[in-house]
Amino acid sequence: MKKLTIKDLYKDYKSFENKQVSLEGWIRTVRDSKTFGFIELNDGSYFKNIQIVISDKLDNFKDLVKLTISSSIKVTGTLVITENSKQPFEIQATNIEVFNLSDSDYPLQKKRHTFEYLRTVAHLRPRTNTFNAIFRIRSVAAFAIHEYFQNNGYVYVHTPIITCADCEGSAEMFKLTTMDLEKPLPKNEDGTTDFSNDLFGKEAYITGSGQLHGETFAASFGKIYTFGPTLRSENSNTKTHANEFWMIEPEISFCDLEQLMDIEEDCLKYIVEKVLERCPEEINFCDQFIEKGLKEKLNKLLNSSFVRIDHKDVIDILKKADRKWEFEPDYGEDLAKEHEKYITEYFNGPVFVKNWPKDIKSYYMKLNSDGKTVAAVDLEVPGAGEIMGGSQREEDYDTLVKLMEAKGIKTEPLWWYLDLRRYGSNVHSGFGLGFERLLMYLTGMENIRDVIPYPRTPKNCEF
Repeated sequence: MKKLTIKDLYKDYKSFENKQVSLEGWIRTVRDSKTFGFIELNDGSYFKNIQIVISDKLDNFKDLVKLTISSSIKVTGTLVITENSKQPFEIQATNIEVFNLSDSDYPLQKKRHTFEYLRTVAHLRPRTNTFNAIFRIRSVAAFAIHEYFQNNGYVYVHTPIITCADCEGSAEMFKLTTMDLEKPLPKNEDGTTDFSNDLFGKEAYITGSGQLHGETFAASFGKIYTFGPTLRSENSNTKTHANEFWMIEPEISFCDLEQLMDIEEDCLKYIVEKVLERCPEEINFCDQFIEKGLKEKLNKLLNSSFVRIDHKDVIDILKKADRKWEFEPDYGEDLAKEHEKYITEYFNGPVFVKNWPKDIKSYYMKLNSDGKTVAAVDLEVPGAGEIMGGSQREEDYDTLVKLMEAKGIKTEPLWWYLDLRRYGSNVHSGFGLGFERLLMYLTGMENIRDVIPYPRTPKNCEF
């Protein structure tokens, strides 16, 4: 028989009126007077707590009023409707069983804690209102992502974590070895490390992207997506970078850049819509305590038509802007945060910036007919900047080889990737969506460390 939860009661409390119910959960607060008291109980099923009324008629009343925060208990009592109170109902306890009395030095007492402090107790912070909301939204958003792609005929592919494929540049990838680092490493004649006797017989990495392997499956199934952990070794301490994060990477055959932007917009709107629909209490909390105007921002995105503009035209707008830049915009350069912010404010909504200079983009992106730009696109959204990045992939074998050679990418280890351009090549595209960047946008959180359960950043690998 299914156990009753607090979520069940909030969903249909009137059907339980004056009936006996039993709940198990953790104490959030205890308040008492001489003859009665109140316990705020949460069981993890719902964002809101439930109020338990205790009285001196209970045999263990004197012990109950001394219960500490986070103690685990079982409550049996009668559900009473309280229409004129903050909560629509409460439980008048007839029996309370204590499973575990929490130690009095529990780190999360009833006071406001800084996010910095809460990162030091990451194993406990999901118990706070803020992180209870954040991680429930994370769960719902993850489900919505799978739901979107499954509903639209995509195949979910598990690309390898261990790889010898260099997608985003080996300088950003973690090296993988079983060699004894306490001993001198074997060397080749040219002085490089000899990996021939390592576990895989060659240099291996922990994946920085599942894209290349994803493309091989898209060439069979037509539409695929990956959703899993990604690791980058860059030594960056910004609020938006982490060494371990999750990525969503769809790859679509017979799809050009314009069609890709249609999919990106549709996907993002679907996720936002489902989070607003399924997490109303959590979004209301974030709107009130984390980012004022969050709900308005998210609803505005749902009703926006995303602008599409070339990188060159964006630089034209930035150069004509009546303001002084910290980083001067340039036609051959990437956009800085201040540029991203300005351009979304300029168009008053999300902006697709497309057709980027080839020299600052990856080797696998489709070379445009001008020979200077590639069919790449970044989606900039108000308040968060870049949230998605994608491109039409270069489908021509000879052009791809030239692009790889020009960027110093070895073609031999990627023979299998080049094979895709020999056996049934077609116009195809894909994008990457950083899950934590998306969550920052959905919740208003300013630091990536606060939307991932256990952040891995430079000099930080606790828990």
